[in-house]
Amino acid sequence: MTVNPFNEKPINLEKTIVDWKKINRKPYDKMTVDPYTKCRIILMNGTEFEAVKHSHAFSRHQNNNDIRRDLALVRRSEQQQQKAIASLKPLDESILEHTISYEQLAVDLTAELAKKERDKQVKAALDFALLEDFDHLYRYANLLEMDKGIIAERLVGNYTEIMPARPTVAHHRHPFDEVKRHVGKNADLGTKLATNIITAAEQQTMNYYMNIANFYPTDLGRRLYTEIGMVEESHVTQYGSLLDPDCTWFEGNLMHEYTECYLYYSMWKQESDENVKALWEQFYLMEVAHLHAAVKLLNKYDKKDWQEVIPDGTFPEILELKSNKDYVRKILKNTVCNTSNREDYAKIDVLPDDFTFFSYQNKVNKNIKDCASHLVIEKKIMKDGKDYRFEESANPQKALRERTLDNVELGRKKGCC
Repeated sequence: MTVNPFNEKPINLEKTIVDWKKINRKPYDKMTVDPYTKCRIILMNGTEFEAVKHSHAFSRHQNNNDIRRDLALVRRSEQQQQKAIASLKPLDESILEHTISYEQLAVDLTAELAKKERDKQVKAALDFALLEDFDHLYRYANLLEMDKGIIAERLVGNYTEIMPARPTVAHHRHPFDEVKRHVGKNADLGTKLATNIITAAEQQTMNYYMNIANFYPTDLGRRLYTEIGMVEESHVTQYGSLLDPDCTWFEGNLMHEYTECYLYYSMWKQESDENVKALWEQFYLMEVAHLHAAVKLLNKYDKKDWQEVIPDGTFPEILELKSNKDYVRKILKNTVCNTSNREDYAKIDVLPDDFTFFSYQNKVNKNIKDCASHLVIEKKIMKDGKDYRFEESANPQKALRERTLDNVELGRKKGCC
């Protein structure tokens, strides 16, 4: 069945504003909920945050109050949607338990997008950051078992393996190397959706860590969130630089609303929780109304039809969140020693000794004992004799199989790959 939201009759925009009862939803049960339901909730929370952030920036670049009012109405509806999604998280789910879901989403969403991506540079960016989020999951999982006595494999439902990848200490790069080539106006629709989706998702993770880092109850935990939060800044810079910078504000507004329509439709069609599934359906219908409002703005002020921005509005294959163990293992085996090289990526051994990666590492990681991502694993090994992992077979990288020593040189120093 083909779906084109531009061809659907929208509900009245004023009817997308709801009362408090519809905003404050029944939270899921953390003991029985499917892990991917939690991931979908985090993804759509981040998607709404990006929509609101873009709308505010759009409004601040306009001197026409009629445009500002139109944006404000849709934005208020988006804010209510975001609040309703956020209310699904239960009170008894800790910051760290929730973080495991954030990183599981990062791994399986990135892998799913990368598997389908046709643009080689976008796929390379996805594969590169995939390994880093995979290693973050491992670091947080060790902190969880050490601080809470909870094993993360239960939280991820055994869908996602938990083991080291490119070590987090190797993720700290000079900002110049995070800026990539942007996609053009004629990029494939799937590529445009992928860059918008992954930017919103990683931005949500960055913002979450920025806001909750200092609420963690231990000093080491606070420091781990701070370190990984800096990596998320790198990821958002990378992914954000892929977006088309030449589109107008009205074209960007249209693409944001179309992306939301596509995501809500995808979430709706795969959701297993009936309560949450009904919410995705309701919000999809709201987003169709938002999309048609964006079309009117595009027509009136840019004098363009939506087809000039999105030639074929038919949704591509829906985005599914599912296990990607084999794909992650393949990328881990083949690219763990890559680092970022301006707009491209390269094996660390081929870079000149005076490359910015090494000078930045010498500044930020001057003393490796100050790196929380390393200290978490070191402390876990000291406590229990080995690290925590959930792996179905040995790590595809021989250098990462040792469970009594944290590798801090792979992907960071020459000659270690």
